[in-house]
Amino acid sequence: MVALTDRIAGAPISWGVCEVPGWGFQLDRSLVLTQMRDVGLVATELGPEGFLPTDPRAAAATLDAAGLRAVGGFVPVVLHDPAHDPLREVDTALDALVAAGAGVIVLAAATGLQGYDERPVLDDAAWARLLGNLDRISARAAERGVVTALHPHVGTVVERREEVERVLAGSGVALCLDTGHLLIGGTDPVELVRSVPERVLHVHLKDVDERWASKVRSGDSTYTEAVAAGMYRPLGQGNVDVAEIVRLLEDGGYQGWYVLEQDTVLAGPPDGDGPLADVRSSVEYLRSLA
Repeated sequence: MVALTDRIAGAPISWGVCEVPGWGFQLDRSLVLTQMRDVGLVATELGPEGFLPTDPRAAAATLDAAGLRAVGGFVPVVLHDPAHDPLREVDTALDALVAAGAGVIVLAAATGLQGYDERPVLDDAAWARLLGNLDRISARAAERGVVTALHPHVGTVVERREEVERVLAGSGVALCLDTGHLLIGGTDPVELVRSVPERVLHVHLKDVDERWASKVRSGDSTYTEAVAAGMYRPLGQGNVDVAEIVRLLEDGGYQGWYVLEQDTVLAGPPDGDGPLADVRSSVEYLRSLA
């Protein structure tokens, strides 16, 4: 058994580093990796394209030099379009993950649109393609020694509770339990852990200000606006029952990673510690639960 405190990882998005064009000010890679280690994180997800070197071996060497392990990578890919085969993108992502020694490909069912502020409604045929592609990708990744977790995510095709349930019923793919995105999309993450603990493969821990989450749900705010306004809070300071989620997972024998992910939009170079202060607070809170 690996202790919880040895399974806490980070993600570049907590420092505002995001794949969405125009998301906000992007901090330098060396600063982000250094601060990850300084705050006590032992591993990270790979981050968006361009954060690490393109060559998989160079990316792995960069993380090793920073004293960090790689645990996985977030890969948004279109899964429902008959004109688009996602395996080419998946194979490229798997090359990077395998080279870095990361064991999890974290899929998001991308809309094909830019950003996370609007999304299409799929018909039954598109849903059938999406579910079939999830199982195809899971099998492809397994051939490379990588496991697949679908990430329900605001502004993707799998956002709302009924969509999460459709994935669970219609495919064998495991889930990335993102406590923030699930809550914003209308799924109680505590209830999900209780009902299908065997489908939870990977965890992104976020805390959320429910006031902003409700605005996103109702359409009174875009996702990007809400993130910039501080919808995500350090662990223990929002409306997600993080302590109960961790208790349920640990009591159930979960041995995967807890990735601290607090999506952040930076308007410019931060004063003082910037995002590091919130990450430090979240690390301390999660360690207190152990």
